[in-house]
Amino acid sequence: MRRWQAVLGASLASLTLCGHAAELGVASFNIAWAGTEADFSEHIRVCTTPAVNWCDTRARIPRGATAPTPEEDARAKQCQADFDAASGGAAKAMLVAPCNAYRLTASKWKKGPPSVHTEKLEGLRNTVNGLIRDQGIDVIAFQEVRSEAAIKDILGSHAADFDACVAPHTAFQTVGFAWRRSVSSKPGACKPEPGLAIKEDPKAAASLRYLRPGLALSLTIGKETVTLMNVHLKSGCANLIDSPAFKGNELTDDRAACQVLNRQVAPLENWVDSVATASPLFVLLGDFNRRVDEEAAQKLAATDVRKDHTDPASPNRTGPDGEVTSRFLWQELSDGRPSALFQVPLAESPDCKGFVGLDHILISEALKSRQTAPLSSKKLKIDQKDAQVILTSDHCPRVTRLTL
Repeated sequence: MRRWQAVLGASLASLTLCGHAAELGVASFNIAWAGTEADFSEHIRVCTTPAVNWCDTRARIPRGATAPTPEEDARAKQCQADFDAASGGAAKAMLVAPCNAYRLTASKWKKGPPSVHTEKLEGLRNTVNGLIRDQGIDVIAFQEVRSEAAIKDILGSHAADFDACVAPHTAFQTVGFAWRRSVSSKPGACKPEPGLAIKEDPKAAASLRYLRPGLALSLTIGKETVTLMNVHLKSGCANLIDSPAFKGNELTDDRAACQVLNRQVAPLENWVDSVATASPLFVLLGDFNRRVDEEAAQKLAATDVRKDHTDPASPNRTGPDGEVTSRFLWQELSDGRPSALFQVPLAESPDCKGFVGLDHILISEALKSRQTAPLSSKKLKIDQKDAQVILTSDHCPRVTRLTL
């Protein structure tokens, strides 16, 4: 009976898209280091190795500072060396979730049942089931996912009706899509964008640390191509405006994370411009790790967007490491050439305790002109038990419906 209902639902979705006013349900969901049970088992094996003992490979930066202390930097480097050795080498270590990924500690792990990761996966399945069954979502852009196998697992009973893909990457976290097979008259086509996977520290020749790539999904709806672009940009430079917890930063500030995000501006804008030319109906969505809504609220002259006062619609002049003079991300992306971008307004929910203002859905000018109602989005509560040891996610899915 359930299988029959799923087939009927997929058929109805396909019929809707064949009508005059087709609609596409779209969601962006950061699923917080989501992998398979085998991935989690390897994480536990490495982190319980005596030399590692749940150490944190990240160097903590004191509040108000822009870099860690020398002592903290040395501690983090030793932890990383021990983690690499336990994993079987630096390359293999990149594919293991770090010990702080699930907020476990030695004491938490001893107290927690072996099913703690199963609870997380069940929470993700239930959340995704609600997106598909109750919200009519046709395309989900995932961030912080390990593999296509993990996506298929999370899709649960809907896996047979959806296709999935991920962007190849040398680290655990990547981006991926799941889409309802019936929405496209041709098989969906996935194309990674490796240009976003810049080296985190360009001066560390031996480092294997690269940022996450992008991923484009092209669907044929009616006779037109609709392209969705999934991103997960560098974290740590989220706010433009000071908040009680975080200092505001422009992309040209000294903060290390901002300098890295700054180097993603040129490849991101080049990718957007390329897709806009080939597929005017496009969506750019994902975890931007940047409050582009705060940037959009600033009333800036075009000559103030970059430190060198050049027009943001002109090509970026990159420095030796790919850095640009752009102070703001939104003003660079929405320069109107070859297409303007529009933000689907953010809407927060009291039921969602995840991050605020990092997950965005942006649409092209051509797609904006098709909308028969004001743009809107909503955040949906994730499925999570009160005593759950590992969070289902620290983000809530953001969803919208688009007229095509």
